[in-house]
This record gives sequence, structure tokens and C-alpha cells, in this order.
Amino acid sequence: MSRVVTRKSATEIAKMRRAGRLVAEVLALVDAELRPGITTGELDALAERHIRSNGGIPSFKGYLGAGRYGRGPRAFPGSLCISIDEEVVHGIPGDRRIEDGQLVSVDAGAIVDGWHGDAARTFVVGRVPEDAQRLVDATRLALLAGIAAARPGAWIGDISAAVQEVADEAGLGIVRQYVGHGIGTDMHQDPQVPNFRSGARGLRIEPGLCLAIEPMFTLGSHEVETRGDGWTVATRDGSPAAHFEHTIAVTESGPEILTTAPAPVDRVARV
Repeated sequence: MSRVVTRKSATEIAKMRRAGRLVAEVLALVDAELRPGITTGELDALAERHIRSNGGIPSFKGYLGAGRYGRGPRAFPGSLCISIDEEVVHGIPGDRRIEDGQLVSVDAGAIVDGWHGDAARTFVVGRVPEDAQRLVDATRLALLAGIAAARPGAWIGDISAAVQEVADEAGLGIVRQYVGHGIGTDMHQDPQVPNFRSGARGLRIEPGLCLAIEPMFTLGSHEVETRGDGWTVATRDGSPAAHFEHTIAVTESGPEILTTAPAPVDRVARV
């Protein structure tokens, strides 16, 4: 992870916008194909084909990880992180088949001309219990609240407070071990962006700052553990989890979401 906080120029943000659009397309394709019976490996292959055929490189494939952003005994083998139900992040795609009634969290990343885009969404497959739907809806709203708080002159702590407020109102747990982050020519850069009030204001937000904001909420405790594969992070109490993420750029007029794309409806990822 880069320890230097960088402000990107308009030209650099334009490059990040290309990567972000590719990530948005990947999540839209997953949305179109996700159904009971499909395997997580099939979704991963779909994502990798789309990224590479459009001149990108999957950010996650071969990633070794570091610190609070993930750490495994081996390089991550997939192009997507696919985490199901109580799994929070970093689920490894493979032969597992999607079932009706599951929450499926998909994290996608792409590099285009050396610049990263990173986004995630929790999908609801079929019918789920009311509290699981409430979890997904609140996590999505927390992402939007965090983005709205990322305005010039505010502080990173304002983003954290906005995210936590949504979780508190909904009575949800906030995963604390994994946080949002700066992004640019490295997928993970400073500053860290906690999803909870840390007691510090953190960095002052200025135009040119690019962030990946990513709330992770649970229906139970905030405590998580890493499973035996060295990557998959799950809630310790087995409660369902949800994860939403966008890459944004802070402009003079406010935050711009980079991980969206003006494309036909079947290729546009909804937040």
C-alpha cells in the first residue's frame, strides 16, 4: 500500500474513469448472469474475459495483499472476490453453486493504463428474509451517505460518521477490520477510510483526492475471522453480511462516482 496521499489531476482522473467504467460493466454483467445454479467460477471467468477483452487487467488476480486490506498465504487466484451470506469479503471463486435465497457480495477491480477502479455490490438471489433485505438496503444507503459527505473542506472522519449513522439507525454491526482506502496507480493507497467514528477527523478532503468508500455491515457482531483458505473473511457469529463500494474522485463541486458507465441497460451496474 502506498503511504503517500496523492491528489490526482483532471487528466489522471479521466484515466481512472476508464477503469471505473470497466468495473461497472463487470458488475452489470454479473447482475445479468447471477442465478441459482451458476458457479462462482463461471462468474469469475465472465469477469476476466470482459476486463481483458476491453484492454484491462484484473486488479485482484495475483494480488498478495497487505495489512488491513487482505493477506493470504498465496496470491489471490480470482478476478472477482465472491462472498456468500456470512462471508464478508475476499471469497475465492470456484465450483460453489449459487442458491436461491443467498446474499452474494461481488467485489471487482480493473487496471487500465496503470490506473485502478474498484467497486462492490451485494446481490440478492431470489427471495431472502426481511432482515437480510434490510441489511442490503442499509449498506447501500450507507455507501451513498459516505459519498455525499466526501466534499471539499470536509474530513475523512465526516465520511466515517455518515456511514456509521446509517448502521446505527438500522441496528447493524459495522466490520472494523477492513476499511475504505485511497486509490490510483495502486489499488490501496492512503488515506484509510473507516466505516465508523474513530475519534479523529483524519485527512482534510480536497479536490483531486480519489477514494474507494466501502461499508461492510452485518446483522450481528462486527467481529470477523479469516477462514482456512487464508483469504475468505466471514462473520464470527455466522450472521449475514453485505458490502457495497464505489471509487470516487473529489472535484471542486463535490464527489464524482467513477465506477459507473453510460452504457445500454444490460451493461450498466446499478449502485
